[in-house]
Amino acid sequence: MTTSPCTSFEILNIQTLPLARCTCPCVSFCVLYSIGGIISISRAQMPLYCSRFMVAPCKRTLGDVVPDHSSRVFRRCWRRLWHPGRLYTGSVTSSPDSEFRNSEMSTQSEKPFHTPVMVKEVLQFLDIKPGQVVLDLTFGAGGHSKAILKSVPGVTVVAADRDPKAFQMAQRLAEEYRGQVKPVLGRFSELNNLLPALGLRPGGVDAALLDAGCSSMQMDSAERGFSLSKDGPLDMRMDGDRYPDMPCAADVVNALDQQALASVLAAYGEERHTRKIAAAIAQARSVYPIGRTLQLASIVAGAFPASALYARRDRLQRPSHVATKTFQALRIFVNDELNELHAGLRVAQTLLRPKGRLCVLTFHSLEDRLTKRFLRGEDLAAPPRRSHRQRAKARLGLEGEEHEEEEENEEEEKGRESKHWVSLKKVIKPSEEEVQENPRARSAKLRTAVRR
Repeated sequence: MTTSPCTSFEILNIQTLPLARCTCPCVSFCVLYSIGGIISISRAQMPLYCSRFMVAPCKRTLGDVVPDHSSRVFRRCWRRLWHPGRLYTGSVTSSPDSEFRNSEMSTQSEKPFHTPVMVKEVLQFLDIKPGQVVLDLTFGAGGHSKAILKSVPGVTVVAADRDPKAFQMAQRLAEEYRGQVKPVLGRFSELNNLLPALGLRPGGVDAALLDAGCSSMQMDSAERGFSLSKDGPLDMRMDGDRYPDMPCAADVVNALDQQALASVLAAYGEERHTRKIAAAIAQARSVYPIGRTLQLASIVAGAFPASALYARRDRLQRPSHVATKTFQALRIFVNDELNELHAGLRVAQTLLRPKGRLCVLTFHSLEDRLTKRFLRGEDLAAPPRRSHRQRAKARLGLEGEEHEEEEENEEEEKGRESKHWVSLKKVIKPSEEEVQENPRARSAKLRTAVRR
């Protein structure tokens, strides 16, 4: 292994941050360098810069009990990940000389103003009356719950969330609205055991709200590891404080074999270039463990030509980083989000009274398709039905490109009524004005239904 610094660089301009792709023949894989400091390291620079990415192995041991999950991909990969002896326990700590990080991407706590998505539409379709009981299954930063409390007098809000930090915020809101807010800490799959203690019985809820996915509070916190634009430990666990032995994203990318990792990216990120990305990750981790968000983002970017790094566009026609779907897939896999979403929908179905209303906000096609099929009464264990348009897109390799570009087939909607639900309206999207004011709402979809 050579220790001489590489001198062959191809200068790139990515998000106004000057980066360079190493083109030296002594490096066996593409890695990005920041002119202001190393973002990731190569074989040639390993002896010089390994301390920049210090990884302290955790001494915990995992039990050999495997969670029961319905997804075949999830179950197969999770077993490999939890296998004792094969797990990379990625407790990542910052090194003393971590000045290479951008000051804008420091790990300090950030507390941006929280803007709830489509709050007017949610209040309109829930149609809450004074004195009713509302179940907020995803309290988050409390934006929707606060809007409900302010707009409807005497309402009781059951504020549930799996994130301990969100639970603390719900407790503070309960002190402000004494007797009206009941905080609950737990996953969707745990609520059937937790909610009866609050006096909630089947049919005892008038309205329910579920805001799926990652909250803005989690995404904005660099130390949580959800965002690829902020440097932090590659964690992504929504409730890692409650389950410290639960594998994090660093465990996934370092422990799963290349084929299993590609399966995760395909199933949960709807990524087309899974083999290329999985190969880049496998090659990079063979040199040094992957432990930080920007490190992973740079490795994924290194698998693509410079022209493709920001070739994807969102609804606002803004460039989207090529690693976005990789981060989405890891987050969904680590937190078992799709199985948990299904559990949350079943909780709402059990607790809502007849004519009780449900609002579900989703932010990508996997969540939306699952919600749509559930409200239609389809068997989620069976393969989803596909329209002619979807089958044609699948043949062309265009399936799963953008959440907001999917369209409903009017003819196939007929005859798909559920015995449990009546849809109030077809899928609702945020207005252009809201998207401009709150860009994070750009991919949101709202589905509303009434309990039969």
